[in-house]
Amino acid sequence: MAQKAVVSLITGMEDLEKVTVAFLVAVGAAEQGRSTLMFLTKEAVRLAIPGVAVGSGCDGCPPLPDLFGRYETAGGRFLVCPICFDARKLDKGNLLSNAEIGGTVPLWQWIGDDGATTFSF
Repeated sequence: MAQKAVVSLITGMEDLEKVTVAFLVAVGAAEQGRSTLMFLTKEAVRLAIPGVAVGSGCDGCPPLPDLFGRYETAGGRFLVCPICFDARKLDKGNLLSNAEIGGTVPLWQWIGDDGATTFSF
């Protein structure tokens, strides 16, 4: 069984419920001790900027800041698509501490030869 998990997320704050589900999956993997990476593309790249992920996806859903905190505490990392990030003219110097800019080559390098369990949202 793969000991790594990759959650690919293309949706940002325009669909908080989808973001919440993606984070619940990622937090679950990270808190179970799996090396976990969220690959953020399209509008999801904005989530790698401090202060963007606020609110809750639904009545009874955990607030996004809580999920982000749990994800970071469990060792979860973000890989942020450089093409998507640059297309939105965002500041590369203003990223979450557990986020880095990187595309598909670093993604495959991180996965390595042992593979990973993947989810896409």
